[in-house]
Amino acid sequence: MDYKNLLVDAGPVTTITVNRPQAMNALDRATILELIDVFTVMEGAPSVRAAVLTGAGEKAFAAGADITAMAAFTPREARAFAELGGSLGDLIEGLAIPVIAAVNGFALGGGCELALACDFIYASSKAKLGQPEVSLGVIPGFGGTQRLARRVGLGHARELCYTGDIIAADEALRIGLVNAVVDPAELLPRARAAAEKIASKGPLAVADAKRALRRGADLPIGEACELERHLFAGLFATADQKEGCKAFVEKRPPKFEGR
Repeated sequence: MDYKNLLVDAGPVTTITVNRPQAMNALDRATILELIDVFTVMEGAPSVRAAVLTGAGEKAFAAGADITAMAAFTPREARAFAELGGSLGDLIEGLAIPVIAAVNGFALGGGCELALACDFIYASSKAKLGQPEVSLGVIPGFGGTQRLARRVGLGHARELCYTGDIIAADEALRIGLVNAVVDPAELLPRARAAAEKIASKGPLAVADAKRALRRGADLPIGEACELERHLFAGLFATADQKEGCKAFVEKRPPKFEGR
């Protein structure tokens, strides 16, 4: 499918590029709707094993929401826009496949929130990240306060959300906001290499690992471990588990089929 504001390189590892470089890849309503559409399509495509999400050009991953449009919002319109952006984050988090954010430049406001919804983040050494909404008299509305706190801890999240500071990639790495910082030319190859490694593993196992980590994070430890045991045992009813163990014994690469 063709999109106005996205480039999609489909395959077992699908790369999605927000393609509004003239607007620093800002997340207007139309772009969010296209992202929702492409991830919904991927959700129903068993051939897709992992995804990489990035922005066009070197300046921005996504430099935030469209502030010109937001300036005139009523509270009702602001709520509707937050719900739209929130539904995108929930969709990415809920996918069975991992999504890797390749942050190539500014990831601010809604752009940072978009990256936070991904499973993990690689950043260019030129990247800048932050939640500067308080400088506009508002707060993050796409889940940023909650996902940021869960990723970097409450203290760092408070500092970033209260000050609106924009931090460099190295600082983002120090506080755990990103997983790695690489030279700009190496960013997409690094992200795609990680996605391809994931795509070579058992897709049902990867999906259940993602499910256990996501759901377990908000459960008491006993309930979270029970969830893990339940998912672990269930995988022994799959052909992938039998193939994986057989391949290990036979000292050959497994051929997983996702069943």
